[in-house]
Amino acid sequence: MATTVGGYLAARLTQIGLKHHFAVAGDYNLVLLDQLLEQDGLEQIYCCNELNCGFSAEGYARANGAAAAVVTFSVGALSALNAIGGAYAENLPVILVSGAPNTNDHGTGHVLHHTIGTSDYGYQCEMARHVTVAAERILSAEEAPEKIDRVIAAALAASKPVYLEIPCNVASLPCPRPGPVEALRAPHPGAPETLNAAMTATLDFLKSRERVVLLVGSKLRASDALSQTVALADRMGCAVTVMAAAKGFFPEDHPGFRGIYWGNVSSPGAEALVNQADGVICLGPVFNDYSTVGWSAWPKGENVVLAEAERVTVAGQAFGGVRLGDYISALAERAPRREASAAAPRPPALAIEAAKPDANLTNDEMTRQINALLTSDTTLTAETGDSWFNAARMTLPGQARVELEMQWGHIGWSVPSAFGNALGSPERRHVLMVGDGSFQLTAQEVAQMIRYELPVIIFLVNNRGYVIEIKIHDGPYNYIKNWDYAGLIEVFNAGEGHGLGLKATTGAELREAIEKAKANTRGPTLIECALDQQDCTEDLVRWGAAVAKTNARPPRVD
Repeated sequence: MATTVGGYLAARLTQIGLKHHFAVAGDYNLVLLDQLLEQDGLEQIYCCNELNCGFSAEGYARANGAAAAVVTFSVGALSALNAIGGAYAENLPVILVSGAPNTNDHGTGHVLHHTIGTSDYGYQCEMARHVTVAAERILSAEEAPEKIDRVIAAALAASKPVYLEIPCNVASLPCPRPGPVEALRAPHPGAPETLNAAMTATLDFLKSRERVVLLVGSKLRASDALSQTVALADRMGCAVTVMAAAKGFFPEDHPGFRGIYWGNVSSPGAEALVNQADGVICLGPVFNDYSTVGWSAWPKGENVVLAEAERVTVAGQAFGGVRLGDYISALAERAPRREASAAAPRPPALAIEAAKPDANLTNDEMTRQINALLTSDTTLTAETGDSWFNAARMTLPGQARVELEMQWGHIGWSVPSAFGNALGSPERRHVLMVGDGSFQLTAQEVAQMIRYELPVIIFLVNNRGYVIEIKIHDGPYNYIKNWDYAGLIEVFNAGEGHGLGLKATTGAELREAIEKAKANTRGPTLIECALDQQDCTEDLVRWGAAVAKTNARPPRVD
């Protein structure tokens, strides 16, 4: 039995667990969109623009394990590539599918619309190769199954984005139906001898060390190693710290949890715990200028084991080809008990005294009330800025999730990402913290939350500017035109939606707004929180100063 090229792609997307795909229509992908619409169990979700489409898919991948975004050629895909770069940086398998010009125009010298004005149409795929692990152009139905399977398998194996280009006159051509999906999910072959060698080196490393600390990094989820890490912590009985970008990747109610390690903005006691350890096992970390606070908090040297996605380094010896999940699983079966570091006190729960009900709303009071809203089935998405630091200091119930984008760091990412995440995990309560400046970049996607009746609770911090940038390097470019953010929801409702826009200037108003938000189950609730521009966490101030110092280093003279 035959299907079409678009039908083959749709079937594969369903087979790998997708129930939705995100799309922005354009004339080069319309026939492909028709083909995707015919697939049972695969709903087509529309976005306001291609950047938001890519970030929505990225958020869906966080919740669902993989995602797909479908855009048109050049004017669509080049916009989406920004979000695909984010998916690459954040280790998320997003399948970007672009429509493309009719194959009869290739090699003719024809200059087509939506292009850069040349007759060479390969530039888009070439650009995509730099931010994906696989990129293919399908120019005939015969090659479609092999190329579709190759890119999807690559996305799942590497937990990275891929690119697929389908011309407008190829999408509806007949091709064979896909077979079983197991081959696409086949695990990358391990290296048992190398794994054994890495284990021997690690066990030798641990023999002479008593104050051992596990440091959990943000690549742990992409390596499908979260549960194995809990098992390792149970076996060793040692202290466990997490990097800021991995907030929520290790349960905070676990006996070994000792807070966030983030240099001079760490949880109380966490920085000293790591710095004084005689053995630190780093699991899937990302050490960049932000996570190391300007390179000042970077565990290195003979007391550090570095376990990356495909490599383990012990005492300067590298073991390539060792998968992180396999390594942690093996260590969880053989590691010795190391309880000394667990004598350090647990990080204190967030303790902020409730403000007077009629007092002006503060950052602390807002954070206190949001933290009280979190339950085990909550996903908290925190935008770049002080929302990072507010999320970092919150106390998470077991099974609560936090989503951050600390490698790519694209302001505005959080709105479409929370939209996609809510579609991918509708059984969870979704809470979003976003600043006013970030919100202005991608605000349109709140309209899609209304369209699909997603009860996302949005805490919008209105402090009239890019406060994170102000703390790094101030200037007139950090201040924005104010909006009536709560009033914007009625614009998006357009008389038919169920979005709710509220304003909070005091703690009492915020408490009332949260209760209304919890009762609004047919659409998003945006709570505009009015804060003084100087009201932010002390951690943001210290961190911003360190980043500014790093950015200001003069050129090196050799």
